[in-house]
Amino acid sequence: MDQVSRRTSVISGHLRRSPSRRPSSLLDPSPCLSYSPPTDAPLFDTNGLRVLMDGHDLETRDRLFRLMEQSSLFCPRRRGGDRVFVAPDYNQTKEQQREVTMRRIEYLSRNGVFDGWLTERGEDTEMRKMAMNEVLGLYDHSLAIKLGVHFFLWGGAIQFFGTKRHHDKWLKDTENYIVKGCFAMTELGHGSNVRGIETMATYDSNTGEFVINTPCESAQKYWIGGAANHATHTIIFSQLNINGTNEGVHAFIAQIRDANGNLCPNVRIADCGHKIGLNGVDNGRIWFDNLRVPRENLLNSVADVLPDGQYVSAIKNRDQRFAAFLAPLTSGRVNIAANAVYISKLGLAIAVRYALTRRAFSVTPSGPEVLLLDYPSHQRRLLPLVAKTCAMSCATNFLKKIYVKRTPDTNKAIHIYSSALKAAATWNNMTTLQECREACGGQGLKTENRIGIMKGEFDVQSTFEGDNNVLMQQVSKALLAEYTVVQKKKKPFQGLGLEHMNDPCPVVPANLTSSTLRSIKFQGDIFCLRERDLLNRLAVEVSQYQAQGESRENAIILSYQLAEELARAFTERTILQSLVEAELSSAGSLKDVLGLLRSMYALICIEEDASFLRYGYLSLGNSAAVRKEVMKLCSDLRPHALAVVSSFGIPDSFLSPIAFDWIEANSWGACSDGV
Repeated sequence: MDQVSRRTSVISGHLRRSPSRRPSSLLDPSPCLSYSPPTDAPLFDTNGLRVLMDGHDLETRDRLFRLMEQSSLFCPRRRGGDRVFVAPDYNQTKEQQREVTMRRIEYLSRNGVFDGWLTERGEDTEMRKMAMNEVLGLYDHSLAIKLGVHFFLWGGAIQFFGTKRHHDKWLKDTENYIVKGCFAMTELGHGSNVRGIETMATYDSNTGEFVINTPCESAQKYWIGGAANHATHTIIFSQLNINGTNEGVHAFIAQIRDANGNLCPNVRIADCGHKIGLNGVDNGRIWFDNLRVPRENLLNSVADVLPDGQYVSAIKNRDQRFAAFLAPLTSGRVNIAANAVYISKLGLAIAVRYALTRRAFSVTPSGPEVLLLDYPSHQRRLLPLVAKTCAMSCATNFLKKIYVKRTPDTNKAIHIYSSALKAAATWNNMTTLQECREACGGQGLKTENRIGIMKGEFDVQSTFEGDNNVLMQQVSKALLAEYTVVQKKKKPFQGLGLEHMNDPCPVVPANLTSSTLRSIKFQGDIFCLRERDLLNRLAVEVSQYQAQGESRENAIILSYQLAEELARAFTERTILQSLVEAELSSAGSLKDVLGLLRSMYALICIEEDASFLRYGYLSLGNSAAVRKEVMKLCSDLRPHALAVVSSFGIPDSFLSPIAFDWIEANSWGACSDGV
């Protein structure tokens, strides 16, 4: 086992304790159960798998892990000492959780963790920031989200929407956490539909200021992370009124608190209250009452207003201008997708380790009890999720790489990929956490074992930065638009991995053998066949609705069932291709294990999606063969289970008691409340 996985357990509070002593008895009972650590030896290069799964910045991740572990023992403060990364206290109020989140941010800032996050530019810097955010999210979701709002949303908006005057004034103080930023886009009445927000900014040419108002209750800014307690400044997204003309959504910098934490005039803020998770983030609601901000506070990289009130922009088309405003904000979805994958890894690492040491029932009357993971049914619960999570890890690495290399020409593709993978990864995360919770039985209910509490903490991922269902509708709508252009201009498909549409239609063999089912060719063919057919079907159905008098927009809405299936087909094909590329880049035993994971991912997707039977891509007999092959793959992956979850690179200290000696962790000697 590598250095990372052998670290002393500190953060989650399960330090190794001396053996507990049971009261002696004259009537010595039969021997009790004792903990035996899993003994499965890795049969492949576990570090090589970690390199593929993490994808980048392994040393940076490990340094941050160590820094957090060190601070769990003692963290110096201005007065006295504090332990900022210790076992979470789940009885804390939201106010206490918010306070400890801020203390953690201050500790990380003092130790230089955020150096260069905004003042340095380049692909390497962006990848390093994302890696560190993933590490922070493994310990504390509130910490990662609070920093994400400050650096990626507030700071990112200034970087990408602003120009030199904004960069010089705001970025350094933001990086040093002197300025504390939030991001006021979402409104009570408009979440995903940013174009429809109602906050209004009107330019006053007499004073050279924008006057920003909340005209109605539905226009109040809602769920604004950082607004309730700590933020000093915000980015306000607002409709822009120039001389009676609405120029659409624009972004403005505004101060909402002074240096002493007092609200600025013409700003009202209310707390969003207690939530089912993320209570370390101070979400607030904001109203603006004739708030005046200087003309220079308009973030003007896309459009500007001159002192005399003249509106200028190099992008004349209003829709294209709106798209340019939103393009950089895909960083939120990229980060959410990656974090969701890492939390799935965390849940699986705990549940698989527990299943490799917990026994239940005997096959024979006098035989030993059987390890949970040696039951085929338990393998079927966990191992397909391991494969899915590994596949999505490769896919989010692909997403991060194309995001940091973005250009104006790739913004559309990044929007589509980030929408698809954010939805897939967060849905998979919630499914994984629920299955892991149940697979750990009663121990899964204890908050100290993390899995159950993470369900509440990460449930929000399915809706923020875009509701998953809406995002998937955007994916299918974009694919339909590509299809329409290709058909109209009679040109080949190019980009989004749709080049397979230019080839002859794949043919699925009548009888599928085990070797065929596990082949890259078959899996690629049937995934492409499904996507091709669903795209054709959606185009036909939309045309039929239009022929009946429906508008194109309404025809797409009415075709939502096919649209959902198409978005799923596109997403799963993208994920499969990412995993195939990782497999082809490896060799030896690692390549063999990746082949098992790839086959498990492909076949479990086929088994779970009714469209393969609904539209005839598979016969009933072949569908049954797929189901049987999934069980064989579970058996083949079983010897590798511990090595795979160890390859996730998560330190022991980030796991939970049931990932280790769960008997000792529950012993009398370990009780903090024993009398």
